[in-house]
Amino acid sequence: MSVTLFRDAALADGTGPALRLGVSVLVDADRIRWIGATGDEPDPGPAAEVVDASGCTIVPGLVDSHSHLTLPGGAHWIDRAFDPPERLLAAAEHNARLLRSAGVRWARDVGSPTGTDPVDGTVRALALGVRDRWAGHREYPYVRVAGTWIVRTGGLPGGLGIEVDDGDALLAAVTRQLDDGADLVKLYLDGPDRETSPFTVGEVRAAVELAHGRGATVAAHSGMLPGARVGADAGVDSLEHGFQLDADTARTMAANGVALVSTLTVLESWRSFASTTTLPRFAEPAGRAQVAERKERAYESLRYAAAAGVLIAAGTDFGGGSTRANQLAWEIECLVVAGLEPWQALAAATRNGGTLLGEPDAGVIRAGGPADFVLVHGDPLSDPAAMWRVWLVP
Repeated sequence: MSVTLFRDAALADGTGPALRLGVSVLVDADRIRWIGATGDEPDPGPAAEVVDASGCTIVPGLVDSHSHLTLPGGAHWIDRAFDPPERLLAAAEHNARLLRSAGVRWARDVGSPTGTDPVDGTVRALALGVRDRWAGHREYPYVRVAGTWIVRTGGLPGGLGIEVDDGDALLAAVTRQLDDGADLVKLYLDGPDRETSPFTVGEVRAAVELAHGRGATVAAHSGMLPGARVGADAGVDSLEHGFQLDADTARTMAANGVALVSTLTVLESWRSFASTTTLPRFAEPAGRAQVAERKERAYESLRYAAAAGVLIAAGTDFGGGSTRANQLAWEIECLVVAGLEPWQALAAATRNGGTLLGEPDAGVIRAGGPADFVLVHGDPLSDPAAMWRVWLVP
């Protein structure tokens, strides 16, 4: 991008409920040189392109905090995880295009299959190689990547992920993922037994301390309450999904700095499934009435977290669920239905994701920062559906 002036837009940045009108943004070499009131712009120079952005709203580049870059999604996503590496890497390239077209500039990958990467020959979680190859290329999103899933034996279908049976094996698996270059570690806190957590608080806390000591974070899958309680008590960095929180667990999360990464969109997508559709263990029963019941419970959990002051970041679970990489706008809508104000839902999909990632430039728009923003039609602070109406991603 050369010098470009985006002139006379509105701005919604997730910091409050009011839309800021009459805003212009001057971009130079992929950085924001200036942002301010229309009419006060500095001279952009004779070679600058001027984009008439009137009638549009500028929002920061979106952050999908729960994604699976190497998986295509759809109703049979578990089956697709066992596709050949070449096919999974092709899915990642397709997902990158979908992400950019939707204005998603950051993606946090929370689990990919392990295999031999046909590009670099390494044997590790495939998303790690994807991250390394995409780095420094603006046409791709910025990504932070977990390794593969770490689960109690029997916790995922078909042996997907690294299966462990005790605390020592858990620490060994975490170490292996960090040695492979993971930015974060993904623990699966739903076990073969729905009524108990697959790991104890002490075991998970030891894993968290190990990861933190190496500069990494811990994301914990939590579809059921028992695992959520353990993750909250152990101080993981985030509970993913959090479909069965209660008020006490939410308060513990807030006290221990545990974020909630919402994926309500996944439950909405299940409503179109026939009752005979095969879903993974944590999704059963699959009948429409039962799915609706699970959805309402998840929305209630979100409200518990919000009331307790938990940091809420938005994710789609694309690839690891039936959703797709260009549907973060759907999650924003779901968060509003669940009870957040539209500006809070936008914050969950932008700046809160940056906070979770520890990336000060992710999900924000500021002078001196990267030119990572998106122009949409409409006002997302009164109409969350505006986030579907992407016009331009610089």
